[in-house]
Amino acid sequence: MQVKKFGVIGSGQMGNGIAQVAAASGLEVVMSDISSEFTAKGVANIEKNLNWAVGKDKISADERDAILGRITTTTELADMESVDFVVEAAVEREDLKFKIFQDLDLICPDHVILSTNTSSIPIGRIASQTKRPEKVIGMHFMNPVPVMKLVEVIKGLATSPETFDLTWSLCEKFGKTPAEANDFPGFIANRILLPMINEAVFCLYQNVGKPEDIDTVMKLGMNHPMGPLALADLIGLDTCLAIMETLYDGFKDSKYRPCPLLRKYVEAGWLGRKTGKGFYDYAK
Repeated sequence: MQVKKFGVIGSGQMGNGIAQVAAASGLEVVMSDISSEFTAKGVANIEKNLNWAVGKDKISADERDAILGRITTTTELADMESVDFVVEAAVEREDLKFKIFQDLDLICPDHVILSTNTSSIPIGRIASQTKRPEKVIGMHFMNPVPVMKLVEVIKGLATSPETFDLTWSLCEKFGKTPAEANDFPGFIANRILLPMINEAVFCLYQNVGKPEDIDTVMKLGMNHPMGPLALADLIGLDTCLAIMETLYDGFKDSKYRPCPLLRKYVEAGWLGRKTGKGFYDYAK
């Protein structure tokens, strides 16, 4: 099957980034969200990224306009009826993703592959909400999507080889490097990354060090481009907590227990960059 039209569910940080790389690869893109306000913000972010690329002579102004011209937005999930391949990039909530996949299964023709950008929820559980589990797969992009090269491609128990091969090829078409992962909580990336972030939060919680010092140690001592607490703020503390809870629920191992301070910040609405405050203050 050839993918000509690509659907993206969600126009937030991840969704608009996925829409951008898909459109830049030459595909027609339909990006949906629950309100036109959200889709407008998504398109504005794509335009901002492309304007930066034009300013750096990475693309021409004509290329920018062509990319933007290949993206249409909608608030109606039913508009996904016309696409060949869908990636869901909604909030990391199992109930929400289940409902989206149930609806997509009814809306999309039988040949359409339904993928999810979930960072931790088992693909098999999501696939079980559809009548096409062989056409459900994980396509986990890294943040920020236009910059980061990696995509984890995660097979569920029922995912067919044809679905896997097409998804892999699509990642390469987007200029990404795919890595294969099997369907375990957190897959590869977040099973390694999130416990590190969680341990950094424990260091703050137990007053081992201040946020700046914890991040400096990891940046200069371990050569990480960004410290774990700053990275948590970029990812979103609510997302970090959701992934840790998925790991803890999936493995029932105490090493995956979320730090109480992480939960406290999320309950206070301090979710990181997107709310202006997390482990750092972004109000300025």
